Amino acid sequence: MLKLFLAELKREWTLLRRYATEMVAGVVGITIAFYGLFLTTKYVAGPIPQFGDRLDSIVVGYVLWSLVVFIVSSIAGGLQQEAFTGTLEQIFLTPYGASRVFITRAIANLAIQLLQNIGILLIIMVLTGTRLSFPPSLVLPLLAVLLGAYGMALAVGSLALLLKRVQQLLGFLPFGLVVLLMVPVDSWTGPLQLLGVVLPMTPGAEMLRNLMARGGTFSGGEFAIALLNGMAYLTLGIWLFHTAERVAKRRGKLGGY
Repeated sequence: MLKLFLAELKREWTLLRRYATEMVAGVVGITIAFYGLFLTTKYVAGPIPQFGDRLDSIVVGYVLWSLVVFIVSSIAGGLQQEAFTGTLEQIFLTPYGASRVFITRAIANLAIQLLQNIGILLIIMVLTGTRLSFPPSLVLPLLAVLLGAYGMALAVGSLALLLKRVQQLLGFLPFGLVVLLMVPVDSWTGPLQLLGVVLPMTPGAEMLRNLMARGGTFSGGEFAIALLNGMAYLTLGIWLFHTAERVAKRRGKLGGY
C-alpha cells in the first residue's frame, strides 16, 4: 500500500505542477464567491451588522464545505475520466483493487487539497476580519468528517460505475452538502436534533465550529459520536462500491462510455 500511495502522490504532484493555474483559479474563485456573499450580507444587515460568532462559524463551515465537495466528487470524477480515456479496466485488473486505488488516489490528493483550503481560509480571515482558534484537538473531528466524506465519495463512485454519467448528480451534491456542513446543528430543534447525529459528517462539522469559532473545549463523547458517524458512512460507502463493482463486472460495464 505504501508503494501505491507514493506512486499516486507522485502522480498528483506532477499534475499540480503541470496545471498549477487551475489550483490558483480554484482558490481565487472560492474566495471571491464567499467574499461576495459576505459583502451582500453586510449590505442587507445595515451599516453596523452584528454577526457575533456566527460569521466565524459560517467561515469554518464554508471552507469545510469546499474541501468535502472536492473529496465527494473526486472518486466519481476519477472513474469518469478513466472511462473516457479507456483505462478503467486496467485499474480493476490491478492486484490492489479499484476501491484501494481510488481511495489512495483521493488521500494522496488530500494533502494538496488541504494546503489549498488552508490558503482559502487564511485569505477569508484577512478579508472578513474573522478570528478563529486552531487547537491541536481539531485534527480529530476533522478526521471524522473526512471518513464520512470518503464514504460518500465511494457511494457516489458506485453510481458512476453503474450509470456512467452522473454529472447532474455531481452538480446537485454541493447544495445538499451545504445543509450538512454549514448549518449549525445547535439551531435545530425537535426531531431535527436527532438528524444532527445521524446525518453524514454533521457531528464532526459541529465540533469543528465549536472548537474553532466558539472557543469551545474538546468533548470525548461528542468525538466518539462523530467518529462512529464517519466510520459508519465509510463502511457503507465501501460496501456499496464493492457491490457496484460486482454488478458492473457481471454486466460487462467496466469499459468506456
